[in-house]
Amino acid sequence: MLDVASISAGYGRAQILFDVSLSTAPGEVVVLLGRNGAGKSTTLKALAGLVRARSGTILFNGQRIERLASYRIARLGLGYVPEERRIFSDLTVAENLEVGRQPARPGIAPWTFERLLALFPNLGELRARLGGHISGGEQQMLTIARTLMGNPTTVLLDEPSEGLAPLIVAQMVRAIGELKRDGLSVLLSEQNLYFAQAVGDRAYIIEKGQIRFEGTMADLASDVTIREQYLSV
Repeated sequence: MLDVASISAGYGRAQILFDVSLSTAPGEVVVLLGRNGAGKSTTLKALAGLVRARSGTILFNGQRIERLASYRIARLGLGYVPEERRIFSDLTVAENLEVGRQPARPGIAPWTFERLLALFPNLGELRARLGGHISGGEQQMLTIARTLMGNPTTVLLDEPSEGLAPLIVAQMVRAIGELKRDGLSVLLSEQNLYFAQAVGDRAYIIEKGQIRFEGTMADLASDVTIREQYLSV
């Protein structure tokens, strides 16, 4: 689904990413782990077209996208859920979902209000409430649901568990599992190793803009040295 080869990127004169390579497959959850400032969010923004890759290639479903505008990347089926959520606070939950609607894609069951409310039951009780009047956890669910209304084949999630109550985190774990069972490819950035282990198949660790580890979650769980070197506070 996604094949990233040696991308470098940054902001102005500051280079943040150095030859980052990673990949995802259909029905796979891949976690990009790292401390604050390691380059996780910049990586996802580069894939979504919000930060221009200075070098390297990004293949999505076999098509090069590193020079495409972000809206064109989204239309190809690459969904992005930002860390900041960015819901429309003056629109209702239902209206926020409608904003994200895109046509169905061949071979993929389209996301409807009914499917989304089954995935995130909390939103069903809030569909008429303004986005600015729901909790942070509910806003996170709404942001993911709005992205799914675009019928993506791959979803990028930036720090999906950050600041959420344990009950909401558990619901997020279940939701990501459902996306995986539906055959979607999921790439998420995280600092929370426990959340990553609950949802991930494979992991990459990024430090100072470079990939320092690649392997299965089982590989990472058994490598105390790597965890202490790159993930401990």
